[in-house]
Amino acid sequence: MSIMNSFVNDIFERIAAEASDLARYNKRSTITIREIQTAVRLFLPRELAKHVSAWPVSSKALPNGLIWKSF
Repeated sequence: MSIMNSFVNDIFERIAAEASDLARYNKRSTITIREIQTAVRLFLPRELAKHVSAWPVSSKALPNGLIWKSF
């Protein structure tokens, strides 16, 4: 079980790092869903990335009352 946990953590870290690089490249101070989806498309194989980026994207209310609007 710890191997699977390490694997998932590694993938999340790599996607987050790529999304951070994309946000920095686009001169943005926040990571939006656009950067995350692009990072997933770059990082995961085509079949997996296709399923992830097919999820619907819309504005979401966060627990602290902020609105996260995806682009």
